[in-house]
Amino acid sequence: MANASKQEIIDFLAGEFPQFKYIVEAVGEQSATVRYEITHADLRPGGTVSGPTLFGIADAALYVAVLAELGIIALAVTTNMNINFLRKPSATQDIIAQCNLIKVGRTLVIGDVFLYSEGSDAPVAHAVGTYAIPPKR
Repeated sequence: MANASKQEIIDFLAGEFPQFKYIVEAVGEQSATVRYEITHADLRPGGTVSGPTLFGIADAALYVAVLAELGIIALAVTTNMNINFLRKPSATQDIIAQCNLIKVGRTLVIGDVFLYSEGSDAPVAHAVGTYAIPPKR
């Protein structure tokens, strides 16, 4: 399978997933960085970013890293994701997700994702996820 460029991924997501609200910042060898602009709708009581919002950002970063490494595979799907919430994210800063793939197999890809509030070096969450790659037809 061929790698996909940042622009190819952006174009694919715009066409196939118009609901994709994340910004593809960078793609590299077995890696991707995704940004998400926090809005009031993403906050829970107490002024923190909701868990489902952080989970979605982590999943998006892993998907982008999979696409960057293996090429455009529309039917690659999440089969597992575990997330640890480490500290309260800023309610006023974008969330930055940095994904590194730790195993790329024929049928499964496993990635490690750290999430940060923009401008902070301390991660707000850490996720490990697995994507299933459909068989070639």
